[in-house]
Amino acid sequence: MNLDLTWMAWTWPTAAFFGTIFLLLCGMAAWEYASPGGNPRVGVLRFETTRGDRLFLSLLGSAFIHLAWLGLVGPNLWWALALSVVYAVGVFRYV
Repeated sequence: MNLDLTWMAWTWPTAAFFGTIFLLLCGMAAWEYASPGGNPRVGVLRFETTRGDRLFLSLLGSAFIHLAWLGLVGPNLWWALALSVVYAVGVFRYV
């Protein structure tokens, strides 16, 4: 089966990006199924967040980190990826 995906520039990094987001959402769904509720908590931002809120904040922040890295440093995004992972761990731990 050959899908015609020429309407979008599907490269391996693009597919990996969307695949990772899909796997994160599946992982969050499995986590919610295994432990419903997620115990909302108030972190350093002083408002109540759930696991889904923290995932959204980490994805949004990672997008801004990557955009800033592209604008300020250049197209080598491996360090931006590492910084985004550290940021996401911080969001899930402290927010």
